[in-house]
Parts: sequence; C-alpha cells; structure tokens
Amino acid sequence: MTRILCSGLLFDMDGVLVDSTAAVARAWTRWAIKQGMDPEFVIKTAHGRASLASIQALLPHASDAVHLRESALLEQTESADVVDVIALPGTRELLAAIPASQFAVVTSATRGLAEVRLRAAGLLDFVNHLVTASDIQQSKPDPEPYLSGAAALGFSPADCVVIEDAPSGVRAGRAAGCRVLAIRTTTPDAELLASGAEWIVNDCASIRPAAPPSRRELALELADDSRNPRIPQMS
Repeated sequence: MTRILCSGLLFDMDGVLVDSTAAVARAWTRWAIKQGMDPEFVIKTAHGRASLASIQALLPHASDAVHLRESALLEQTESADVVDVIALPGTRELLAAIPASQFAVVTSATRGLAEVRLRAAGLLDFVNHLVTASDIQQSKPDPEPYLSGAAALGFSPADCVVIEDAPSGVRAGRAAGCRVLAIRTTTPDAELLASGAEWIVNDCASIRPAAPPSRRELALELADDSRNPRIPQMS
C-alpha cells in the first residue's frame, strides 16, 4: 500500500469532499441554454474553475459588468439548489481523523457558496481553514489558491499534498509546488495523469490516516491507487 508523508492537506471541495455534480450541471445547463451555448461544452469549460473566470472565458467579448452580473446570478442559482448536495464517500471520516490545523479546503466557489455546500453536506463544522474565490485574485489553474492554502496552514507548499478531481486544480497544485493526489470522481485517469497528478485513487474512502512519525506530520496510506509513471515517487 502506498504511503505518503506530508505536513498539510489541501482539499478541493466539489468532486473531492462534496458531490455537487448534479447541482452544478443544472445551473450551468440553464445558463448555457440562456446564452445559446452547448451545455456539455460549458460544463466542461467551467469544471474546477471559479464561475467568474469561466464566464470571462465563455463570454470573452462581454463587458466586466456583464461578467460580474452573470456570475452573481449563477451563484444565486447554485446556492439555492442543494437538494442533492451530499458528502462523498469517506470525507467525513477523513476530516474527523485529521487535526483541523493541518488541512484547508481550497475551492473555486465563492465563500458564500462554499459554506452553503459544506453545510448541506454536513462538513462545515470540520473546516477551520477555507480559501475561496472570494479570497484570491487568480483562479485555478493559477497556483495562487493553493499557495494561499499552504500559507493559511503555515506550511511550505512542498510539504503539502493537494487532493483534486479536476485537471485545472491538479495543474494549480503542481504549479504551487505541491504534490497532487487525484480523485477519480469526475475526470478520466488519463486527463488527471496528463495534468500532473502523482497518484489517483477512487475517493476519500481510499485515503487512510496512519500513525505519523512526528506530531508535525501526517501519514496517509492509499488503497486502489495508480501512480504516474512520468513522475518520480516520493514518500
């Protein structure tokens, strides 16, 4: 069984801790239809990115005011649609087993939406450190979100492991200097590996905390993992 040592964990939210896939698809499908766009293309473009950054990419010729208006409307739609937003397998157990000072949630959602989804999934009370789109200037795949997450914990990015499900998030983690463990909940393995994931597991239920060698470290054991053959493996 693969064993990883690190100081801190940086969790993406949607697709890693929280299953919001259906709610996200509904919101972006409605938006795409309103804009006369292909919903499948829009959903793929928006995956793992802040909604404002996605809208800027999808409406490149629109004004800043339009981008901000559409982003705000989309957030209202997503915040009101949590009927089937739930915790993904193993997330509650994993967060409960890790000291709150040694993990952060780093999400492309705004703070308001992140809190709504974490609360709906029953996870908000576990989270002491939350980095959102409201706290940064650049969205994933820029490294800023994960650099901010590592700084919030007081650790070097090299001592942190990012847990991601989206290629943009994997690239952000690698660009920040973190190691990246990918979750195969939303994206094919080939895309995650091509983006630079070092390991891939099914979900958080595949991540098992073990006894660490020191109080400042975390030890994780991975079940059902695949390794990226292009990246040298480190503990």
